[in-house]
Amino acid sequence: MELVPADPTVVHPFPDQPRVVLLKPLVKSPLIEVGEYSYYDDPDDATAFETRNVLYHYGPEKLRIGKFCAFGTGVRFIMNGANHRMDGPSTFPFPIMGGSWSEHFDLISGLPGRGDTVVGHDVWFGYGVMVMPGVRIGHGAVIASGSVVVDDVPDYGVVGGNPAKLIRTRYSEDEVARLLAVGWWDWPAEHLTEHVRTVMSGSIDELERVAPRR
Repeated sequence: MELVPADPTVVHPFPDQPRVVLLKPLVKSPLIEVGEYSYYDDPDDATAFETRNVLYHYGPEKLRIGKFCAFGTGVRFIMNGANHRMDGPSTFPFPIMGGSWSEHFDLISGLPGRGDTVVGHDVWFGYGVMVMPGVRIGHGAVIASGSVVVDDVPDYGVVGGNPAKLIRTRYSEDEVARLLAVGWWDWPAEHLTEHVRTVMSGSIDELERVAPRR
């Protein structure tokens, strides 16, 4: 029997489940980059991820998402456009209201940003997670449902809470280094297809043994 990889170019990988979408073929904004097979699950309108789940995204900062990430319903990214001034008496954004107030738009456009928001490969986001601007989330991380992520998350870290705190790491420091060296998310699709069971349930030793030679 021929082993055929899943198709990363279709929006709905399960035709009878419109609530699940692959993000790479769906997203059109040049400010959002998504790797293959990363998906979002939402019973309301999963295809509106770009506008309903990525908020205040006026640029130039980007949202960068790796491969094989799983996003539960209601995951939202707050981007730098949500920022307000806090160095004066009022935080209200007067210039965006128009009229002569718009002459002071430099007070809004000159706000400092935290840079791109970056999500690594193979990250699992639980229901209702909120990610704040400029956060870096490492490969293999797990973000518990309802978390508000305000700080960077290490590779293979498990975080939860508001604000999200590191609960534990999934592997030791040495094991994380080995997993990053293997980098299964970059394997050719045919090779990955052959070894899906090892990727999902095998040991690091087994993963290293079946890794393609470079």
